[in-house]
Order: sequence, then structure tokens, then C-alpha cells
Amino acid sequence: MDHLNDGLRDLSAYITEEKGDLIDSAGITFGELTVTASATSIVPLLTFLRDDPQCQFVNIIDICGVDWPGRAQRFDVVYHLLSPRQNSRIRIKVAAGEDEPIPSVCGVFPGADWFEREAYDLYGILFTGHPDLRRILTDYGFEGHPLRKDFPLTGFVEVRYDDEMKRVVYDPVDLRQEYRDFDFLSPWEGTDYVLPGDEKKS
Repeated sequence: MDHLNDGLRDLSAYITEEKGDLIDSAGITFGELTVTASATSIVPLLTFLRDDPQCQFVNIIDICGVDWPGRAQRFDVVYHLLSPRQNSRIRIKVAAGEDEPIPSVCGVFPGADWFEREAYDLYGILFTGHPDLRRILTDYGFEGHPLRKDFPLTGFVEVRYDDEMKRVVYDPVDLRQEYRDFDFLSPWEGTDYVLPGDEKKS
């Protein structure tokens, strides 16, 4: 495991030496190299990580959001890249305010298209320069962003297509709770009732 961390430390030192002006910090977190950067440097940083022969992070695995509602810069936009050549992964984190747009990286990684749309749809994170920034998982006319921590859990509607009516139908959300009746009895002491299927044992 130490030789993996040594390789990540070498990579961290190399990126810091080559592009220290584009990053705020670098360190190993959960077995991966994690780099923090500003929104203005994300495009040149990802371009360097993709094109540099020492890095070759040519695959974008994911772009996701993290919501910190009590923080001034509410969101973290997290980019995960893979270098098959180096057999290594890297995580890049960018902090952004609620109304602070992040430059799109679709020009660097065309596969970022749907990831950025998902982050916009679920968190409301804006990406400037995106070719088609619209919702991807929620329905047309949906209000709000469901992965924000202050998103209300009730008072919304679900949308479905009704075959009989041949149209889209909006129904109030109904969160059924009848299967959430737990007895919390110890399985070693046995239950006070007969479990289904055990009737013949007695």
C-alpha cells in the first residue's frame, strides 16, 4: 500500500511543481490524490491533466456535487478522472456559491456533458459554456433541486403516463408507511407471534 501512496505523492509533487498556479492544495484522501482548485482554473487544469505525458488522465469518470448549506460557497463540484496508462485516479474539488457558475469542461472531456446536466438538475449548479444545460433526470416543469439538503420531502407531485387516458398525469406524492412497523424483539429470544410459514412447526 505504501508504494501506491508513494506514487501518488510523486504525482502530487509533479502537478504542484508544473501547475502550482492552478491549484490551491493537493493531498491523499481515501487512497486517492485530491486536488482543490478554483473555478477559473478548472479548464486549464483538466486540460493539463489530460494532455501531460506524466499524467494522461484521459478518462472522466464522474462529476458530482456536494451540498454544504451552512457554508458561504455552498457547493463542491467534484471531478473524478482516471489514467489507464498510469493506473491512477485523481479527484479535483472546486467550491462554488449558489449563484456562482463553473466553467463547463465539455470542451476538454465531451463525456462531461451529461454529468454537468445532472449536477445542474439535482443541485442547481450552473455551468457556463455548456452546449445544452437543461434538466436530465427530473421532469419538464419540475421546480427545485432534489439533492439539496434543504429540499422539502413532501408537497410535490409525481408524474406518470396513463395508458388509459393517453396523457401525462400528475399525482400527489404518497409516501406509504404501512411496511415500517418494526418489533425490535431479539431474534435469540424468539417472537411473541408466529412468523408466516412457521404455523406447521407448532
